[in-house]
Amino acid sequence: MRDHTRHIIPQTATILDAVRKLNDISADLSLTLFAIESDTGRVVGTVTDGDIRRAISNGCGLESSIQEVMNPHFTAIRERDFSVQTLRHIKERQLKLVPVLDREERIVRVVSFAGGRSFLPLDAVLMAGGKGERLRPLTLETPKPLLPVAGKPIIDYNIDNLLRHGIEHINVTVNYLAEQLETHFAQPKGTEGVRVRCVREPEYLGTMGSVKFIPDWHNDTILVMNSDLFTNIDLEDFYLHFKKHDADMSIAAVPYNVNVPYGIFEIENTREIKGIKEKPNFHYYANAGIYLLRRTVLDQIPDGVFYNATDLMEALIAQQKRVIRYPLSGYWIDIGKPDDFRKVQELAQHIHKQ
Repeated sequence: MRDHTRHIIPQTATILDAVRKLNDISADLSLTLFAIESDTGRVVGTVTDGDIRRAISNGCGLESSIQEVMNPHFTAIRERDFSVQTLRHIKERQLKLVPVLDREERIVRVVSFAGGRSFLPLDAVLMAGGKGERLRPLTLETPKPLLPVAGKPIIDYNIDNLLRHGIEHINVTVNYLAEQLETHFAQPKGTEGVRVRCVREPEYLGTMGSVKFIPDWHNDTILVMNSDLFTNIDLEDFYLHFKKHDADMSIAAVPYNVNVPYGIFEIENTREIKGIKEKPNFHYYANAGIYLLRRTVLDQIPDGVFYNATDLMEALIAQQKRVIRYPLSGYWIDIGKPDDFRKVQELAQHIHKQ
């Protein structure tokens, strides 16, 4: 986790103190300080290098208080009251560093939005318990999520995407060759030092059955996805789409086109030809294996029963819950067969060169 103490300064400090503090973090692209009350730790304003330059050009001396230059109307994320509007505001104003505050307005952490990073209030579950039988012999001694793509395990591409979106509560359900995945995640991941928790499935119970083994949750929205996907899905857009439509479940979907190379008859009463369509194209959306769920719908998943994502979809639809599809843009490959694995290797090399 980013050391937010580097960005904290007492509100009684001088502009010179702030300059020195900013100089200490000059390697950081987010040159922002958070002014706090010394007795309570409450954040009362922000100070940037731009604020200081403007103040000095307007005649402020270096011994002046930072209270003369700080911005008391700063943007923050409230830990217990996350707002989609706040996230949109951060993006629109292109803010680089934003504090996360507790109920007493004290800093819990700071979030970097530089380089397209984000902060999403999600718990994530990556399903990694399968045997990957279609990729044998590659998976005889290595679980599929740990197979290397351009020198990096498949699952780590997805972990990195979660970390870029500020997701800290990450679970990986494991079964086949579980020890290897547990060893792989024994150390924290990313610059934020996030701990990835491996959860063993006593038995394989399908894509949603395994979710029941997660012992605790921290957020009201759950992301569930296959760990062997190679995709650059925009999780922020996925989440905002989910919230905008007030959905109970959202399924990421990839376009799938069927081109028929023949003329197709339009038939009535099983035999009468009423017309013909020459080489028609049919457009569909296919399940991408990535889901957002309200935490409350997890109660629908039975204990100890094989239960797939499609079972949950059908149950929610039958109850007239809001189940929507999210059109996935960008690249997406389900690494199921040797041809898929070879295709991913080529794509990864191309992406790495860009």
